[in-house]
Amino acid sequence: MSALIDKLFVKDKHFYKTILFLALPIVAQNMITIGVNIMDTIMLGSYGEIQLSGSSLANDFINIFHILCMGMGGGAAVLTAQFWGAGDRESIRKAVTIMLRICMSIVAAFTLVTVFFPAQIMSIFTNDEEVIAKGVIYFRWSIPQYFLLGISLTLTMILRSLRKVSVPLITSIISFFVNIGCNYIFIFGKLGFPEMQIAGAALGTVCARVVEVLIIGGYFFVVEKDIGYRLRDFFKPCGDVLSRYLKYSFPVICSDALLAIGNSMVSIIIGHISTEFVAANAIIATIVRLCTVFTQGLGQAASTITGNTLGEGDRERTYRQGVTMVTLSAIIGVLAGGIILVLAPWIIDMYQITEVTRKVAWELMYAVVIMVVFQSMQGVLTKGILRGGGDTKFCMFADAAFLWVLSIPLGALCGLVLHANPFVIYIALKIDWAVKSIVCLWRVKSRKWMRRV
Repeated sequence: MSALIDKLFVKDKHFYKTILFLALPIVAQNMITIGVNIMDTIMLGSYGEIQLSGSSLANDFINIFHILCMGMGGGAAVLTAQFWGAGDRESIRKAVTIMLRICMSIVAAFTLVTVFFPAQIMSIFTNDEEVIAKGVIYFRWSIPQYFLLGISLTLTMILRSLRKVSVPLITSIISFFVNIGCNYIFIFGKLGFPEMQIAGAALGTVCARVVEVLIIGGYFFVVEKDIGYRLRDFFKPCGDVLSRYLKYSFPVICSDALLAIGNSMVSIIIGHISTEFVAANAIIATIVRLCTVFTQGLGQAASTITGNTLGEGDRERTYRQGVTMVTLSAIIGVLAGGIILVLAPWIIDMYQITEVTRKVAWELMYAVVIMVVFQSMQGVLTKGILRGGGDTKFCMFADAAFLWVLSIPLGALCGLVLHANPFVIYIALKIDWAVKSIVCLWRVKSRKWMRRV
């Protein structure tokens, strides 16, 4: 037993302190974000399942952009983490410039599509005309989110890769109160404002995003001195870093793009099963995010630590740290399953939903308890260890292939053809997590994933 523990866990107190230093602020930030989402769904849910479903499905499309931002930021972070470990500040600035230029192009594309085709976008996710109408309203008020999210999310990922985690955390705390307050005022029509319902939920979120950009953008472009990135750097040449950016970062962007589109396909399948399934899934998804925040924190900490250690040139220590972090992810996954069993009944009862929706939510909960272990492992493996190690092409394959080849076809078969029960449908839709965990474990063991940029 002692030999197994020595093999799985690094004996280095500083390493665990670093994990906590990096992960805990991210965990706290994600908890705040999830708290906002819970309050949003509870407030909006008081108007019924149509508005809740409209908001949920519209956000599924916005989440495509959200994941792309994470990909752009995460892709650049592969470089910036290793550049930071090597002490190359000039290359960090150039990588950020490339990231921001790509980001602004994607912001423009999503803005135009949402402005001109909101109903068509909603009709992809559902054929319920009432839900589509509510989703269009949500879209119209959410359009500024693209620019605001693009700035705040990508810069947050860069700051985390450089071990600067306090500013994003403080920003999230302030944003939390802004979002909750604005949602309450605009949704229900308080302090003299009209009762906006679903439009108020969108407007409240936009207000919070404005605050995030003012704080994070102000810090990054004006205050931060270790990198010293300023707006004028956006217009400077960066061609000498471009080839490395494309080699290591572009696969991350492609991976997250395919993952985002694939997740939207999952949402489309869910949207065509029933409105009750959509509403139940929105509730369960919030519970899952609440119980996997530690995994998300560990994953992003793993990416930063792996990149920094590999940037220093210590391959053996990088490998040993990777083994420890994936072991921790499995433990956290098991604990998350137990927490879900305890919290889910209480959270489900908070919503004003029909008995049919409530029954679906319970079945989904039991499926989540099983799959959350694999979700935890694959998240730390792909978004943390392998990505931080520069193995971005393999991550692109792992993220996209199993989702598109296994989960989407099986989910469509079980949900739309066989009309299986919600438990089976959810397992089918998430089966890629289990397969990906096994394949990525083999990849870590092979040691072929450690690539210095």
